[in-house]
Amino acid sequence: MTNSNQQIDKIRNQPGFIAALDQSGGSTPKALANYGVSADAYANDEEMFQQVHNMRTRIVTSPSFSGARIMGAILFENTMDREIEGRSSADYLWEVKQVVPFLKVDKGLADESNGAQIMKDMPDLDNLLARAKEKRIFGTKMRSVIKLANAEGVNAVVDQQFDIGRRIVAAGLVPIIEPEIDINSPQKAEAEALLLKALLGQLNQLGEGQLVMLKLTLPETENFYQPCIDHPNILKVVALSGGYSRQEANRRLNQNNGMVASFSRALSEGLSAQQSEEEFDSTLDDSIESIFQASKT
Repeated sequence: MTNSNQQIDKIRNQPGFIAALDQSGGSTPKALANYGVSADAYANDEEMFQQVHNMRTRIVTSPSFSGARIMGAILFENTMDREIEGRSSADYLWEVKQVVPFLKVDKGLADESNGAQIMKDMPDLDNLLARAKEKRIFGTKMRSVIKLANAEGVNAVVDQQFDIGRRIVAAGLVPIIEPEIDINSPQKAEAEALLLKALLGQLNQLGEGQLVMLKLTLPETENFYQPCIDHPNILKVVALSGGYSRQEANRRLNQNNGMVASFSRALSEGLSAQQSEEEFDSTLDDSIESIFQASKT
């Protein structure tokens, strides 16, 4: 079985969740601050990214971080280009930890229009996908945001996601399509109804064997996205924590059979640069176990 087939099998069939380790330029200072590294610990972007790489390295090299409970990890481009214990980050994840590597490819959000934010242009995408393939990345992730139940805005988000998703599939990678619905939206349930319709419309246009994944906000109605989970073109549907606490995100995840977690902030909640190795590993182990259990439903 080739690596790709092994990785597809792992994502499709093995229990676990996806660790989102992909905070990029805009969200990095906040992620570091939550980890106990203040802005005076770095003087420029390069030093900031080194600090966040140190944090991610500490997480993925922890004994509690392995393919036994974690099926995949999403990296930021800067992390893909760095090494962990003498191997490229992607190779370390798969060869040492049996964790499938993904890459965040979007360049952030455009201004809000019709209650939604599509992604900014990605003029360098083809080059990035070629580099990702070369570095043995399995799949990608890209995020848009929906704030209101506006059909025009929702459709713009989903159409763009699938247009780019098809390019990613053509490049030999599996895209994670992430049309996040803001958890604070006053029309969250109505927006979810519009999103489900748009997603199924696009999924039904994919060809046989064109695999994609979805990363969705945990819905207001239990098992709401089951039609997506059951779709033949779906490899997996994962859930983002979206600002919910880990406890609330896990509670909601428990109510949605077949969805697994892809948490970022909720995964690193409670971790600190100041912790001893023992404290750090114990905190991370508890976090991973709670998310793993919630993902088994």
